[in-house]
Amino acid sequence: MGSNLATSAATAPDFAARASIALADDGLRRKFRRAMDGLMTKRAAQFPDPEAWTSLRARGAAIRRRSLARLPQLLEQLETRCRANGIQVHWAETSADADRIIQGILTDHGVRTLIKGKSMVSEEIHLNDFLAEHSISAVESDLGEFVIQLAHETPSHIIMPCIHKSKEDVATLFRDHIPNQAYTDDVDALTATARRVLREQFAGADAGLSGVNFAIAETGTLCLVENEGNGRLSTTLPPLHVAVMGLEKVVERLEDVPPLLSLLTRSATGQAITTYVNFISSPRKEGEQDGPREVHLVLLDNGRTRIFGDPQLQETLACIRCGACMNHCPVYTRVGGHAYDAVYPGPIGKILTPQIDGLATAGDLPHASSLCGACGEVCPVAIPIPNLLVRLRGEAAHQNSASTVMGAGARHSSVEDWVWRGWRLMHQVPLFYRVATRVLTRIGNAMPASLPMLNAWTSVRTKPRFARRPLNELVRSRGFDHE
Repeated sequence: MGSNLATSAATAPDFAARASIALADDGLRRKFRRAMDGLMTKRAAQFPDPEAWTSLRARGAAIRRRSLARLPQLLEQLETRCRANGIQVHWAETSADADRIIQGILTDHGVRTLIKGKSMVSEEIHLNDFLAEHSISAVESDLGEFVIQLAHETPSHIIMPCIHKSKEDVATLFRDHIPNQAYTDDVDALTATARRVLREQFAGADAGLSGVNFAIAETGTLCLVENEGNGRLSTTLPPLHVAVMGLEKVVERLEDVPPLLSLLTRSATGQAITTYVNFISSPRKEGEQDGPREVHLVLLDNGRTRIFGDPQLQETLACIRCGACMNHCPVYTRVGGHAYDAVYPGPIGKILTPQIDGLATAGDLPHASSLCGACGEVCPVAIPIPNLLVRLRGEAAHQNSASTVMGAGARHSSVEDWVWRGWRLMHQVPLFYRVATRVLTRIGNAMPASLPMLNAWTSVRTKPRFARRPLNELVRSRGFDHE
């Protein structure tokens, strides 16, 4: 069902339609409910002391804000330190630029097979499809990404890409796509199969690619965290390593990393620390036995500079990609990631995707929220996600030539403008208020619930009934002078 859902969701016109498809899939809802409950429980167990959580969160938030406040300088420092360490640095303004840069590096080295560690930025720039067009095969080595690649789907969660798949779904995929693989839904056997297939890919890959969790400007070091060892193999076994990251991932000092790692791992998977924490500061040096001979770092903008230019929306860039906001979101938990039709789903995706892709393309996402505030409460770096959702809703509805948000005013409605002007006038002029309330009490209840202006509300709620007489009439009828 997962593949059918992904296909159906991709063809639906907007979030509401895609969400309806997801809500109709009882199996999907059960999978997400079970997974999210488990993740929330594990996270809560890692932060048993509210005071310790508040203190660590404040420290992480301060680190990220300090890094953003000095972002231009830190990026220049990172480039200088990386180059001094022997890492080649490339700047990509757009997704297309990043694709061309990576493809150019791989082509120059005669690469035909690329083994990839987990990288959401590579998903953002649609790297796999681009490389395939240039006869370069990109193989995902993260187990969840490997499953998704076999299914020809996109990830439904930034930490657990195939969270919408059951072990039976994976067993069927392996049987259908891996030669001589018999059907088995034994988890250990499935893991062993993936390990066997991927080890062959590691051994034969011409190059490896990874994302970057944090880039340390002080030392020119790339920090990667993972649980499977695939990231370490992708970055050390092939002779060429290409790392790609959004430019907001830079931090100032090495000492900034431990607090962020503690927040990231405990918020993401409920672990005190991940199995592997990798620090890469240079290619292989003289006399060393392993490691790539070349390391390239691609720094992606893709709208981040524009986001950085807005003091309020700049908060979006503080995200450390833990996924906690998704795990606690009542909307995401019920519809899953594919309903968002975006690389970054859930609450963080609702504020990041519209700013990267523009409100004309993704202007419905900020409205895909109940504004319950759960995402803001659990964010380990205190991003005020609900406030940013409200801001983007306003940007989508109001035409403002000074706005820094791409596609501002894309969902502007002249009819809505006139409705609110009428509402304001009604409450400013007593005569208009009396006339309007008299009309509504006489004919309001006769209005059918199926009217277009009411249908969005009444499709899931009872149509409100107007009182037979407005309050001012009742007051007068009882002999009180309310004026």
